[in-house]
Parts: sequence; C-alpha cells; structure tokens
Amino acid sequence: MPPAMRLTDAVARVAQRLGADGIGVERLDDDQLLELLSDTTEARKALELVMASASAEVSRRSGRDRGYGGLAQRKGMRTGTALVQQITGLARGDVARAVRAGEELAPPVPVPAEPVRPGADAAPRAAIAPPPDVPEWLQLVRGALAAGALSQAQFHAIRSGLGEPPVERYPELDPEFLPQAWSRAVRLLLDEAATLAVEDLRNQARIARDRLDPVGVTLRFEERFAARSFRRWIDESGQHHAHILFDDEAGAWVDALLQAALRPRRGPRFVGSGAAEKAREAEADDRTNEQLQYDTIMAVLRTGADADPQQAFGDRQPGVRILVESGAISSIGQRGEARVTGVGHLEDGGHALPGGVVEARLCDAGAIPVVWDADGRPLDVGRELRLFSRKQRIAIAARDGGCMWPSCSAPISQCEYHHIDHWWDHQGRTDVDDGVPLCRNCHLRLHNQRWRITRDRDPVGAADTYWLHPPPDPVTGEIGDPVMLRSKSPRRFGAA
Repeated sequence: MPPAMRLTDAVARVAQRLGADGIGVERLDDDQLLELLSDTTEARKALELVMASASAEVSRRSGRDRGYGGLAQRKGMRTGTALVQQITGLARGDVARAVRAGEELAPPVPVPAEPVRPGADAAPRAAIAPPPDVPEWLQLVRGALAAGALSQAQFHAIRSGLGEPPVERYPELDPEFLPQAWSRAVRLLLDEAATLAVEDLRNQARIARDRLDPVGVTLRFEERFAARSFRRWIDESGQHHAHILFDDEAGAWVDALLQAALRPRRGPRFVGSGAAEKAREAEADDRTNEQLQYDTIMAVLRTGADADPQQAFGDRQPGVRILVESGAISSIGQRGEARVTGVGHLEDGGHALPGGVVEARLCDAGAIPVVWDADGRPLDVGRELRLFSRKQRIAIAARDGGCMWPSCSAPISQCEYHHIDHWWDHQGRTDVDDGVPLCRNCHLRLHNQRWRITRDRDPVGAADTYWLHPPPDPVTGEIGDPVMLRSKSPRRFGAA
C-alpha cells in the first residue's frame, strides 16, 4: 500500500477512536488504548517515510553544485540539513538520519542530456542514469521501510549495524556467498524487529555481521582499542568529571563488575548463612544505582586487582565468560598450543571478540567444555537434582543467549532457569531441553500471572521450538494465541 494511503487510513482510524471531544484517552478501555497506539504508530511510520523523502529532496536541491542558487541558500540557510532543522525543529542527528533514509529510497536522478556537437557522430547521453544493481539484502531492508514494516529508527539500526558484505575481504569465496548470507540475516532481523527494542535490534545486527565477517571482528576490535581513552576535567563548581571510551574486552569486564554490584537489587535469591541479613542490607541501601556503580568502581581502584571478591562484590565474584565453538580452536606445534582461528562471543549480549583475545583468556583462565549429544543437545540430569548444574546453565546460556521473554533484553547473567514442567507441581525433569532462561522479573510474571511455556520437539533432531502461552483473560476467560520464543544467542546466525 502506498505511503499516502497508509497515512490516510491510519489517521482516519486515530481520528475515529479519539472522537470530536479532544484526545480523551482516559475513556478508552485497555484494548482500545493499545489499538490507538498501534494506529498512531502506523501513521508515524508513514509520516517518517514522507519526511525522509522530502528531507532528502531538500538536501539534493541544496547541494554544493548549485551554489547560491540552491534551495537552502535561497532561503538564507547554509545547508539543506539546516533548512530542514529550521522547519521541523528536529535535532541535527535526526535530520541526518531522515536524509539518509530518503536517499536510500530515492529513484534514479535524471541526468541532463548532452547535445550533439555539429559534425559529431556520437549519440547524446541517456537522459536517465541507469538504475544501480541493488542487491537482494538491501532491497529487503529498503522494502520493509517503504512498506511500513520498519520505522526509520529500526531501518537505521539494521542498516548501520549490519553494514555491507565485505566481498573483497574474502577473495577465496564465491562472490555471491556473502550477499546471500546477508540476505538470510536481514530476513531474520526483519522477523525479530517487531519484538526488539531499537538498541537491541542494532546489537543483533552487529552480532550477525560479526558472525559472517570474522576477519572484520579483529579489524573493528583494533579500531575501538585504538580509540580507548580516559579524560578528566573539573567544572566551574569544582566537580570532577571523567569521560571513558572502553575497548571491547575492558567494557565487558566493567559490565561484569557492575552486574555483580547491582545483583542484590535485581532480585537475588540469597542462599546460605546470613541470607536474611544480606536481604535487609540490600533493602536498607539508599544509594541510587549510579552511586552504587560509582562506589564499586572506586572500590576496585582502591583495592587493586588482588582484592578479595567478598570485600567489593558480596557473594558472587564477577567474571567474563566467552563462548567459543570447538571448531574455532586448533592445536599447533609439538606442545599443542591452542590457536583460535575463529571468533568468540561474550555470554552476556553475544558480542564478538577476536581470536587473539580468546587465546589470551584461555591462557589466563582456561576453558569449560560442554559436550553435546548427536542431536545437538547437552547431556541431561533428570530429577535427581532440583537445580540445574553449572554446566547445564552454561549450555542453556549458549543455546538461548539471554532472557527468552519476547520483549525482554536482559542478559544471561541476570537470568534464572525456569523448568517448563514445574519441578514440584508437574514432576518436571532437570534437563537442558526443559530449562528456559528468564530474568527475575519475567520469571515472577510467568508464575504470578500463570503464563506457561511449552516445547515442541523436532522429530528429526533439530532445534526444539518453545512457546509462551498467555493466561486466560480474567473477564472473558479467552486464551490468546501462543507466542514463539526466539533464541538471542549468536549461534542462530550462520557463521561464515
């Protein structure tokens, strides 16, 4: 459906729901309120598309090649971006993104025909520039934007996070291999876009890129490593400030420190002696999360690298876990030194690390092997144990990558492990296939509101499918359709 028609239809639905007495959303019931929000979103997407095209056209008509005759220059502005800013009141970054989106969708620009000189045999140049050969993956993401399936922010998240296939970096591959892999990744990202926040969509696009471009992982890591910096200054009131740019590995380590410090506030299950006292201490702490993180960093700086974990982090020592597939590690030399030929992925968030960093961590911290059966599943435990073992938790983390609730982006370090067949009520087994990671909030929501998770076993031994079933409506008793749970693990993207 053309953008103008989508816009007209969506605005008409919004106007119908609001009525003639002003906005008055408080008189709408729950379903009507959500439908109003959905219709408003459709209208906004169509408007964004129109604005992007108009902004790109203003930018084109204000190009440097037009000199003082350009549109912006005639209106007293220096650039097309400044002119759009003046009219819309948007920030420069928002206008720049709109212009880029409009340029992505712009048709070929007419090229003035060259007159034939007297006596020349050459034919005049074509009046229209030949359309570029747009690859399938780019057609998919542009088409989703044009059709309203993506907002402008979602489009830029995929476009900037995924980038373009670096075909020239892999001359040994078929030139069509990476573009086809990019198309598969785009389809998966488009399928997940409706359930992911824009920031999470951008992260997943970067993870897909890193899975398909392992050489680029090292190049991008080195760029960010070279950009690392720590800058301090004192403002006019005497307040000390700092600005830090982390490299990837250091950033992951700081995240682990802060996760450990904030863990008591994110619903820990205190176990062992002194549990009640620890719980009371966590509740009595009146510091904000930002203050707690600051105090944690200061404690680390003061006590040094050899600090007692109990002193700074309570009952859980922070650490960074890197997932590496066994095929990415080989042995060389007579002593069998480990050489990582692929890349690793952080267990929390799935971001890639180059082989050199993984090798350094193997020397420093060692490895924990996870053995999978012929069907690609870790070994089970059954009912002998109530809680999942450490190896099982690592295996589930590698499989699912984070909280499996559709709208949640909590990393695996914040997750608990839910028995889809409750261990007590349904005699559920403590098997990896029956375990699903959920963050504390989602886990409590599932139990308190009586949601259910079920599993469909694949008959040919491929990955099983998990479904989230909503509880019956408290008024009508109706049960909504189940939602398929999707893994957040980097393994779901095919590796090059």
